[in-house]
Amino acid sequence: MRTALGALSGVLAGGTALAVAELVSAWVRPQAGPVVAVGGAAIDRTPAAVKDWAIRNFGTDDKLVLQLGILAVLALCATALGVLALRYRLFGAGGVLLFGVAGAAAALGRPDSDGFTDALPSAAGAVVGAALLYFLAGRLGPRDAAPDLPDGTSPERDACEGPGWDRRGFVIAASAAAVASAGAGALGRVLNGSSGRDAVASREDVVLPSPGSAAPPLPPGTRSRIPGITPFVTPNKDFYRVDTALVVPKVDATSWRLRLHGKGVTRPVTLTFDDLLRRELIERDITLTCVSNEVGGPYAGNARWIGVRLADLLAECGVRPPSQGGPADQLVARSVDGMTLGTPVEDVMDGRDALLAVGMNGEPLPFAHGFPVRMVVPGLYGYVSACKWIEDIELTTFDAYDTYWVKRKWARRAPVKTQSRIDTPKPFARPRAGTVMVAGVAWAQHRGIDKVEVRVDDGPWQEARLAAEGSRDTWRQWSFPWQATKGGHTLTVRATDRTGAVQTDIRTRTIPDGASGRHSVVVTVE
Repeated sequence: MRTALGALSGVLAGGTALAVAELVSAWVRPQAGPVVAVGGAAIDRTPAAVKDWAIRNFGTDDKLVLQLGILAVLALCATALGVLALRYRLFGAGGVLLFGVAGAAAALGRPDSDGFTDALPSAAGAVVGAALLYFLAGRLGPRDAAPDLPDGTSPERDACEGPGWDRRGFVIAASAAAVASAGAGALGRVLNGSSGRDAVASREDVVLPSPGSAAPPLPPGTRSRIPGITPFVTPNKDFYRVDTALVVPKVDATSWRLRLHGKGVTRPVTLTFDDLLRRELIERDITLTCVSNEVGGPYAGNARWIGVRLADLLAECGVRPPSQGGPADQLVARSVDGMTLGTPVEDVMDGRDALLAVGMNGEPLPFAHGFPVRMVVPGLYGYVSACKWIEDIELTTFDAYDTYWVKRKWARRAPVKTQSRIDTPKPFARPRAGTVMVAGVAWAQHRGIDKVEVRVDDGPWQEARLAAEGSRDTWRQWSFPWQATKGGHTLTVRATDRTGAVQTDIRTRTIPDGASGRHSVVVTVE
């Protein structure tokens, strides 16, 4: 019984420590909370292959799974410390303090740390948790024996007192701790949830100006109506999100600043959000793809972006591409959360519609997709181009600086590979014999899709019907009316881009520069 209650004491102490830390982080900032800080540190130190596995298996829930895993490990450690405290109260309480030190160190070590105040949530939580464990373990320890009565008999014990320990005191203290920690945690959640109100208000106040260069009208036939096919425009709520931020940054547009400086920049500049809105804005349909997208995967999306042409801004600051003698070949974009992405200067300034985007599908950027400003560069995977919550642009060289993902063995340069995907029928579908519409999307941003072909089993490649092209920077929908016969079949798709390159059948992993291969699905025709 005492062992079980000791374990319970440890869990209560750990939960109280986290609840207090949550409450204090609402005063400091949500990113300073121990679970978020430790989670961020774990992401930074996780091998690229493991991250890729997590994205492949958990998708956009990978961050939730990580945080639940951290909580599970903390619960096990707290249980062990509670049992240890039954015999060694100081060691048990000291163990809680050590976890606080680890959380504080993780918070201080984050790239976006605000300084010593980031250590306060973990420190405060650990002190309260350690004190609670020390107190609860004391209630479970041996009690001083009561003196015998004058007649030599022992006094009767209260029915609520166990032999050798204070059951009543433990129950009262544990119950009070549970209620108090639940209240503190709930209050911290509410306060953290309401943090960033100024940022939310600043986004609500944004009125996007009409673009000086509007997106060209989509040609008739761009949007297919085939059931099950991915829509041409991805709604904001469905647009994929792959990043390392456990807490989505909420940046106040009124205080946001963007600094542009570095090698070859003759006129450094610091811009406000209003400065960008006063510039000529352009509007373009652009498909983005994540390098973690497996063959046939979901991490690609198409949106209508509005923003400032990045090449024009760079030119105004005196930047020249390497082909024109410029000394910098890498543009390092830094996010408010410390992320760094490296983009080839030549690609940004070669005439493509590289943007500092402020709007997405007719509204200001959602917070999850980079409000107030993010980068969008057609034809490059997101990890080398699509910096969200951007606050700094530095011109440098690839030899001089390795960005976040390059340090983790991803390639420095990563143009999007030619890919195609079967959206319908789904894998293991059981369509009826007859005409079955096979359909999906294909992409080769900044090159364009020229042809899509479908193969049934080991038969010949047959050309699919392409929907009209939005632009060479967007994906294209395709369809193929298959005369399906009964039995099991494998459907495979391949695309050919505008350069004549055919999608390869050689399968590669996403690391180091994106997956390759051909998507196929197995169906049974009834």
